[in-house]
Amino acid sequence: MSKIDDIIGRMEALEKELAEEFEQVGSEVRYTIERRKVRFTREVKQRHKQLAKKWSSYIYESGFLMTLSMPIIWGAVIPALFMDIFVSFYQFVCFPIYGIPKVRRGDYIVIDRQALSYLNWIEKLSCVYCGYFNGLIGFVREVSARTEQYWCPVRHARTPKAPHSRYRFFLEYGDAESYRARLETVRRQFDDLRGRGKR
Repeated sequence: MSKIDDIIGRMEALEKELAEEFEQVGSEVRYTIERRKVRFTREVKQRHKQLAKKWSSYIYESGFLMTLSMPIIWGAVIPALFMDIFVSFYQFVCFPIYGIPKVRRGDYIVIDRQALSYLNWIEKLSCVYCGYFNGLIGFVREVSARTEQYWCPVRHARTPKAPHSRYRFFLEYGDAESYRARLETVRRQFDDLRGRGKR
């Protein structure tokens, strides 16, 4: 096992530990997830309703400039929807041709904060937007990562600040012999996704 594989293994273990810790914190707040729906205890629901802020107060306290910037933020929804449709269509058509496992969109786009009764309707709408937009970026990034692994699995001379999930399988920059000898193998190196059911 190379040092890179060892580091990645430790990172994956830490990510799993972090996810478990997030779930533990959720149980302390007293909610459960049943059939993909979040359920709070009665006491928590009542407390949430008491903490809700009226939407008119929320807008007033946000200030004029912040309220004025809202159309700019929401304007990004239109290109995001086009990107979502195009990337979904792209992987639906092309991934089977290339032999790449499809990315499950629902693993990335999580929209559930609108169920929180301590948020007013403007906050809920904003949370739907953020959950969709950030999830979409993660989904698109994973589709792009798998595409790059097939078409151009070569590491950069300068390592990106946040390498994507498939970067570890890429070939070294400048290693022409490995590229020619191992390209077809790397292009089909998705066993970690198929075998363990990872997204």
